[in-house]
Amino acid sequence: MMATRTTTTRTTPVGLVPSADTPAVAAGHADFSFEALVQAYMDCRRSKRSSRNALAFELNLERNLMQLHSELVNRTYRPGTSICFVVTHPKPREVWAADFRDRIVHHLLYNHIGPRIERSFIADSCACITGRGTLYAAKRLEAKVRSITQNWAKPAYYLKLDLANFFVTIDKRVLAKQLSARINEPQWRALAQQILMHDPRDDFELRSSHRLHNRVPQHKRLAAQPAYLGLPIGNLSSQFFANLYLDALDQYAKHQLGARHYIRYVDDFILLHESPQQLSAWLKDLTAFLPKTLGVRLNPSKTILQPIDRGVDFVGQVIKPWHRTTRPRTVEHAIKRVETVPLASLPETANSYFGLLTQASHSHTDRRRLAKAVLMRGKSVNALLTKTYKGAMPSSAQRLAAGLSLIPKQ
Repeated sequence: MMATRTTTTRTTPVGLVPSADTPAVAAGHADFSFEALVQAYMDCRRSKRSSRNALAFELNLERNLMQLHSELVNRTYRPGTSICFVVTHPKPREVWAADFRDRIVHHLLYNHIGPRIERSFIADSCACITGRGTLYAAKRLEAKVRSITQNWAKPAYYLKLDLANFFVTIDKRVLAKQLSARINEPQWRALAQQILMHDPRDDFELRSSHRLHNRVPQHKRLAAQPAYLGLPIGNLSSQFFANLYLDALDQYAKHQLGARHYIRYVDDFILLHESPQQLSAWLKDLTAFLPKTLGVRLNPSKTILQPIDRGVDFVGQVIKPWHRTTRPRTVEHAIKRVETVPLASLPETANSYFGLLTQASHSHTDRRRLAKAVLMRGKSVNALLTKTYKGAMPSSAQRLAAGLSLIPKQ
């Protein structure tokens, strides 16, 4: 793995550590309170504490927090160096990770404006919203399917759509207007605009080899877009901004098209109706609306219109009559990972996949296959096939359990 530093010279004013008696701090305290910044730091550290940048920040935690607070209050804050790397599953794509101190600022902004803006979203807007993850989306779609088919008694159809190269085609100019309309406080509006308009390509480290980076198609690279297009995948701010951006789509589908059965998870969305002709008409309307209003386009290769009873593949699960299963490709990937992951990481990896598979209403067969892969590597599994343990099994018990003959079905 290579680490290449690319940077554009920038100056970041550094002030003295503020005291409670400093006039500038007192004047801005109502907008950027130190208590709110500490809470943002606590939220940020939950998943990033072991990273190199987080550990460096915590070496002088109080001083760094006070310095960051001073910059925010005095409006001298500037984003730092980002890290760019490539992930290969399910396909190669760039990830842009902001510096730890910048992530704290992202959490600070989200904690202040996020919840109140998200309350205006429709209930069928999912992803990166508390309580609205993949399980919420799968169950909600299943409820809609049961409703429109009258519990699988009547035929109905679904239209599944996907936005082409979504994150790198988001128009920041459109999003800036959306943010300005939702944020009344001048300092918070200015901070949101600063985070939005910051271009991570000005100062970043490349943590993947150039050979791996070249596997990302050119049209999916943030670097290939003009400055006003694209959000960096990997930041809390980008996830929140993307949901706000597509709120216009949600409102259009619900209130202009009148699509009663509609749900969206990031840039994947589904519409249900008894008539395939109505779904075709909605497809035509959406094809015209999206480029004109948001500057994004549908991916024709991922447009699907077919009967619901064939199965609806959404957020990693497949909804079929009377049951909901995990997508077969996801199951195969889970088993392959468990068979090849280093033994020290096996319990953590396997348990994450057991948790994922358990979300499906009918997952026993898939969990049996995963459990067998775990047992063959010398780890024990509980009788419900929902958890593995760190301790190794005796060799004779391992061979016996590999057949899973003693594990009862649910």
